[in-house]
Amino acid sequence: MKITILDGNAVNPGDLSWKEIESLGSLTVYPRTAPSDVVSRIGDSDAVLLNKVNVTEEILSSCPNLKYIGVQATGYNVVDLEACRKHGVTVTNVPSYSTAGVAQLVFSFISEWACHVQLHSDSVMKGGWVRSPDFVYWEKPLFEIEGKTLGIFGYGNIGSRVAKIASAYGMNVIVCTRTPKAGIERPVDFDGLLRESDFISLHAPLTDKTKGIINRNSLAKMKRGAYLINTARGGLVDEADVRAALEDGSLAGYAADVILQEPMSPDCPLLDAPNCLLTPHIAWASVETRQRLLGVVVGNLKAWADGKPVNVVS
Repeated sequence: MKITILDGNAVNPGDLSWKEIESLGSLTVYPRTAPSDVVSRIGDSDAVLLNKVNVTEEILSSCPNLKYIGVQATGYNVVDLEACRKHGVTVTNVPSYSTAGVAQLVFSFISEWACHVQLHSDSVMKGGWVRSPDFVYWEKPLFEIEGKTLGIFGYGNIGSRVAKIASAYGMNVIVCTRTPKAGIERPVDFDGLLRESDFISLHAPLTDKTKGIINRNSLAKMKRGAYLINTARGGLVDEADVRAALEDGSLAGYAADVILQEPMSPDCPLLDAPNCLLTPHIAWASVETRQRLLGVVVGNLKAWADGKPVNVVS
């Protein structure tokens, strides 16, 4: 079996091993692949592994030997599933591998707003504490998150993990989800989520219904001074509207690990926005998370090769 990895540097920049995949066939790994190189690099491959490389009808028509696409991520919107069904190509993904990492980042954002750790560390390192006439000082007001209300939009594996951590912090948790589930103590509709939350954390998939759901109108319904966190998909928010809300102070802070265009465009409305925390899609980037991902990728490929595919999305 000929196996090609088109953008291996995302999952494995060198700190993990491809050996288990190499044991399954002849493997070629490209760190990254430009759109113009996809067809030539897939060539006569039987199986392709990818993360963010787009696979279209045109590509599939040019690669008749291709029978399997393993998406090395949970989201698979980069692959034309209808075209894959037409060409008899099996597509798999990796569900639920990043739950711990994403939930951890959500509370890194919340803790940074509450405690301003980096700001105060920088101040101390620049001699602020040496010059202080008192044993204590602070550069910005601090607050406790206990007793604050966290609104969770989307209640899959990650949303439910975030709720569990929030409860441990003593936060009040409210949940807006299209699929009612047991264990949700305070379900609310979307307007209720906007109205009641001190923090809103987005954990819904990007669909026609959720695209741009955070916009000028929904932001206006939020508590003045509330905080918004997006570790789901950049397209859930209208970035220009979020920037406007940050600039007029109605939104106290926005934190995101995802944006509409990745890598970031130089004209992204969020670039240099006030009270905005942005990380470059790193919630899944810990060694443990990527190793877990790679383990499922290998398992998916083995199962397909054995004629018993799992985690199939098309």
